[in-house]
Amino acid sequence: MNRIFGTSASKKPKPSLQDAIASTDARIALIEVKVKKLDGELARYKDQMSKLRNGPGKNAIQQRALRTLKQKRMYESQLAQLAQQTFNMESAALTTENMRNTMATVDALQASNKEIKKQYGKINIDKIEDMHDEMEDMLERANEIQESLGRSYAVPDELDEDDLEAELDALQFEEEEEGTSYLADINKVPDFIDEPPVELSETPTHEAMKATG
Repeated sequence: MNRIFGTSASKKPKPSLQDAIASTDARIALIEVKVKKLDGELARYKDQMSKLRNGPGKNAIQQRALRTLKQKRMYESQLAQLAQQTFNMESAALTTENMRNTMATVDALQASNKEIKKQYGKINIDKIEDMHDEMEDMLERANEIQESLGRSYAVPDELDEDDLEAELDALQFEEEEEGTSYLADINKVPDFIDEPPVELSETPTHEAMKATG
């Protein structure tokens, strides 16, 4: 049916904004080439008119130069319009891209917000508070146990430093007496000896000298 009426079965996709910008830039490039060509012709006409005197020949060249100048002005007007169109399309493309990025950011934030609510919904604040209180009670108990285990037995709570120094002096005095008595016992005769030992003098006696002599 479509073949009979000369229509294609599939429609061509509409040109995108970037396609329209590329097409406009191509038209601008062609017109710029034409303007450059007209500038060359105008320069040639100007050179010719500078070499001719006033007369029919100079007037004819002047008419050609005027037509060329009008054509150049027309192309320059088209260039200005196409440049404005390109600027508008590029602005629209930039706005569209910014909007697309904004929507992507909003979608990402919404998904993140949904996930955060889902995760925080699983947390029971009351249980956390109870756990915190329980930890504090356990730490206080542990401190009490440590203090109880570190308690000293049979030691007065308050000790007088003067009494301690006096006791220390007495101990030192007793040690000195014990040392003196020990030295005295060295020269004491044992109980099982009836007679005390005879002390020998260092100089030999008269009888001892005769015996050796």
